[in-house]
Amino acid sequence: MSTGLGFVHQWRNPLIAFRSSGNYSLPILPSGRGRGLIVVRPNCYKVKALKSLPNSDTVEAADDSYGRKEVISVNSRLYHYILDNVREPKILRQLREETSTMRGSQMQVSPDQAQLLAMLVQILGAEKCIEVGVYTGYSSLSVALVLPEGGQLVACERDAKSLEVAQRYYDSAGVSEKVIVKHGLAADTLKSMIQNGEGSSYDFAFVDADKKMYQDYFELLLQLVRVGGVIVMDNVLWHGRVADPLVNDSKTVSIRNFNTNLMEDDRVSISMVPIGDGMTICRKR
Repeated sequence: MSTGLGFVHQWRNPLIAFRSSGNYSLPILPSGRGRGLIVVRPNCYKVKALKSLPNSDTVEAADDSYGRKEVISVNSRLYHYILDNVREPKILRQLREETSTMRGSQMQVSPDQAQLLAMLVQILGAEKCIEVGVYTGYSSLSVALVLPEGGQLVACERDAKSLEVAQRYYDSAGVSEKVIVKHGLAADTLKSMIQNGEGSSYDFAFVDADKKMYQDYFELLLQLVRVGGVIVMDNVLWHGRVADPLVNDSKTVSIRNFNTNLMEDDRVSISMVPIGDGMTICRKR
């Protein structure tokens, strides 16, 4: 195209390109089923472009300075393969299957995510952990199962019904003594822990809770986690909406702003990982 206008989306093979000129939207619908193009002026933030390759399960950055590096695009077939290669304990499978029948089951982390969280805890040699947003306990149980004797996980959740399920599985797995359940608003719990002198004493934290509170949770956890400790933030890709300039609902904007702030935060080293709905691993400096 030679119009020089903003955002291009080709429905079958997505191609994203940006240009700052133009102050209006122009829909273009050429002939051919399912191949509509929409050209709009982008919002004032940067989005790295990706283009899909014909007949391929990979994409590559449109910016040639990335060396035309191809990265995997996870489709349903490949994702099933990934899940088939997750070592999921029986108790976690049972919890996952029960949760799948419940309202809000999409909030549960995926088995591949939980496996990564457990491995991070083991690599760190973590003994004291925090989870903000427990739901029915899949991720917290994954962490508790790998904690050493005497290990501790503070599990913050405001929904009592979800906690009942989580507690039942903590009991079944024999890890109840490792999990300190905090029913209520997570921010209040974290502030109380700081006031009680628990600052810089935790090794690991995982956040999968209210997206509008991400920056607040992060700031509180930075006070609780030791230097060299890790904070993992879930849903940082937010179903891809963070990269779409047409999506500006409050949750998307909140996560997008959090990601931008994190890029400029020299208190932590970071790595955004495209697993599940996107996780950013932050190591406190």
